[in-house]
Amino acid sequence: MAYDVLVYVGQALFRNFRTLEEVQSELKMRNTHISLSEIDHLGRKFIKYLALAHAQAAPRIRQKMRMAGGYVLHLDAAHEGDAPTLFSGLDSLSQFVLGNIKTPSENADHIKPFLKSIQDTYGLPVACVHDMGTGICKAVNETFPGTPDFICHFHFLRDVGKDFLGTAYSRLRNRLKSFAATTGLRAFIRQIRQSLGQSPDLPLLVDAVNTKTPPHHIEMLPSLSAYSLGLWALQGKRNGNGHGFPFDRPLLEFTERMLELDRYLPRLLENSCGSEDDQKPLRVLAKKISKVANDPELIQTTTELRWRVEVFDDLRSAMRIATPDESNGLNDDGSHEAMSTIRQDVEKFRQRLDKESHLADDHLSVKMARQIDKYGEKLFADPITVVSPQGLVTIYPQRTNNILERFFRGLRRGHRRKTGNNSMRRTLQAMIADTPLVKNLDNPEYMEILLNGKDSLEELFASIRYGDVKGENRSNENTDRILPGGRAIIKKQKLPEQILEFFMKTKTAQGSQSN
Repeated sequence: MAYDVLVYVGQALFRNFRTLEEVQSELKMRNTHISLSEIDHLGRKFIKYLALAHAQAAPRIRQKMRMAGGYVLHLDAAHEGDAPTLFSGLDSLSQFVLGNIKTPSENADHIKPFLKSIQDTYGLPVACVHDMGTGICKAVNETFPGTPDFICHFHFLRDVGKDFLGTAYSRLRNRLKSFAATTGLRAFIRQIRQSLGQSPDLPLLVDAVNTKTPPHHIEMLPSLSAYSLGLWALQGKRNGNGHGFPFDRPLLEFTERMLELDRYLPRLLENSCGSEDDQKPLRVLAKKISKVANDPELIQTTTELRWRVEVFDDLRSAMRIATPDESNGLNDDGSHEAMSTIRQDVEKFRQRLDKESHLADDHLSVKMARQIDKYGEKLFADPITVVSPQGLVTIYPQRTNNILERFFRGLRRGHRRKTGNNSMRRTLQAMIADTPLVKNLDNPEYMEILLNGKDSLEELFASIRYGDVKGENRSNENTDRILPGGRAIIKKQKLPEQILEFFMKTKTAQGSQSN
């Protein structure tokens, strides 16, 4: 077997997320001609070889972790629809993926054999970190009784926030859908874009708004402003810090921008320049926005979401993770503040849920309080002191499962790149369970343990008996573009206010010239 081709194909497919066609083209450039089905077969064989090499290295991995004082087992899963659940375990101290399994569900009876195999291979973990799933909590408790067991802070906040904000957010989504708010606004922007053609004037509007200096072609101002304000409203749907709902609320930001436009557009029309015909785009935009912004149910839902968001964001701040003012997105592992301080602030927040009458009478606030009470002891991990060959070692369990979350996101991104769609159902069905071991290949310490003196993966794989692997199964383009200068102007947080100031100044200057 040409192990160089095997390793090349495996790394191209699973580390670089190449498509089968791309790998075939790259191999042709290396004078290697094989079919797409054979490339797929080699990719699966690569994972099998890697899994066997990992199993052979397990005693050395165990020794490495024992020298560090033990390992903290982080558990997480990827699942979608009726596809099997891909379950992974990782040591957060070494950041080694330790094991993987595909199960029909996250039922405790399916998870316990996997946890037992981890214990048999690597010993008892010094602590576990995972999400709030009933099955995994039960499986960990029964398999590792007495082992410190913690809930991932990010998962906790996400689940609490979804419960607390989800109902009102769904109502808001439905109201926006009933008005076709997004599609209607996009159609309006596309229409204005067509009428403007390749207009060079938008950058001039950007400069004019910044300097409050009227441009020469004032008859274009209403169209350019309507175009910019429409884009600015839609930009709200892209706002956020990369955490996803409930931390990011793009539909609420989109709605807030439409409400702000509804307040400013009448004044913009009063102070607009040009003829009645020139002002038509602004009038059309005002009519579209007003229809949505004055819907009583939408206003009521938005009002409710505002105070709920404020309460939830206070809990985020108390827990010092995924806070509203940080932008690390899902890479945020939380601040390094003393756990005792974080615990005190969460307890203060919990007391507030009882003391403030509007929260004490709200059933979702009561549910949030119960969740804090239920998982409180599993949220706050004090340092753990263990005995290692070097003496006493203090281990600090990580507050999040973001290591595995990042891996699963990378897997999903690679899948999107290769297939062009978001659904992972078929991929999870076909995927070999040990595919997450590929993550370890980015870790130099792991590679040193895995290779065990050999120079490369090719040499390592060549030393593995083929029979151990043999049993595996094969299993409207131009008008949608934003005009030059558009991206700069829609990033302005107070664009309606700035354009109004600019309109008023332009109108005053116009009046002075006519006199």
